[in-house]
Amino acid sequence: MIRRITVLLVLCVVTLLPAFAQQKKPAKSYVLKAARMFDGKSNAVVTPGLVVVGDGKIVGVGRSAELPSDAEVLDFGDATLLPGFIDAHTHLTMMYSEDYARAALDGLRKPIPEMALDASVNARITLLAGFTTVRDVGSRDYLDAGLRNAIERGVVPGPRMLVAVHAIGATGGHCDETGYREGALGPETGPEAGVVNGPDEARRAVRLAHKYGATIIKTCATGGVLSLADAVDTPQLTQAELDALVDEAHALRLKTAAHAHGAEGAKRAIRAGIDSIEHGSFLDDEALDMMKQKGTYYVPTLMAVQGLTEQIQKGVPIPPAIKVKAEDAIAHVHQTFQRAIAKGLKIGLGTDAAVYPHGRNAEEFHQMVDLGMKPIDALKAGTSSDADLLGLANKVGTLETGKLADVVAVPGDPAQNIRQTEHVFFVMKQGVVYKNEKPN
Repeated sequence: MIRRITVLLVLCVVTLLPAFAQQKKPAKSYVLKAARMFDGKSNAVVTPGLVVVGDGKIVGVGRSAELPSDAEVLDFGDATLLPGFIDAHTHLTMMYSEDYARAALDGLRKPIPEMALDASVNARITLLAGFTTVRDVGSRDYLDAGLRNAIERGVVPGPRMLVAVHAIGATGGHCDETGYREGALGPETGPEAGVVNGPDEARRAVRLAHKYGATIIKTCATGGVLSLADAVDTPQLTQAELDALVDEAHALRLKTAAHAHGAEGAKRAIRAGIDSIEHGSFLDDEALDMMKQKGTYYVPTLMAVQGLTEQIQKGVPIPPAIKVKAEDAIAHVHQTFQRAIAKGLKIGLGTDAAVYPHGRNAEEFHQMVDLGMKPIDALKAGTSSDADLLGLANKVGTLETGKLADVVAVPGDPAQNIRQTEHVFFVMKQGVVYKNEKPN
């Protein structure tokens, strides 16, 4: 009896394998039509919109594209086709919470498999919001690498992920676990957990992260808002440590990102050759000018500010040390972003998903526009600019022949009303349709 059950289970698995394989390898060809299209790189929306998809890639764009006779035609009418959106600053394995004490307790009590299941829900929500690629910049217990792998194998739906495994920072800094008594979390942290002291340990931490699945390297160059034991703007890694970290990452052909609120820590990271500065609340003109000169991207994460603002307005019981830092950062980051626009910096779209509820990523577009960025430039920030920042410009970020077929559709014209990006009704990732809910 047991043997018969075993044989039946094996037969079921073998029977189901082709179905899973089909999720990974799209067989269909599509012709996607809409009233207009933004290709991710041009300075205007064009009409009409037409994208031809075959074998997971874009095989034609625009009026001159050859239309396969066997393709399924999807005509969205008064809508705009765009490249799949990209979020350069997410934490898909972290849960949004308005109960700080409960969140800390959950982090200690939840089994890792439960955390992984939670993360898979966040991944699906993010994909259905139109974000087909993300850079995930800080996790724990290799949850991000595992989620990335599961998505790549078609086990769960989600965006294409670049992952950091964990951020790398100094003992007692924003990337270290603080706020607990000595020994409460076990032995003191070291390079294995991304906590370093000295250039050699910084190199070792990069190598270990890479060994266990990191495809980008994230570091904490300054203090942070949501950590308990540091000021928000203090530098936390020496110049020598950042030089070693960035050099080692680039030697491994990994892009780098620096959490940096304060100007001095940011300048150290910029001198080291960091690829992007995240948050940048207190960047001064010298730091911004250095970024302009070196071509360093600025990722302002304005939705993190929005999330914290909403919590303060709701009266969420935020720990006093965190609330003071949040209010200080909120008071400065909008002006910093406007100065970055005026200086012509390279700007990428990143949201700090998990500081606000997952799935609201597209609100970053209107946050940028509300502060003075042109709608077309905001759309570029979340498509071609982010693709360049992530080192994926040859694969995604634009609607061009040969690129992966990552395509979204929104009602109306987002160049006229940027908030249409918050109403994605069609999502295709690498030729697979994950959402098609054309409004009536």
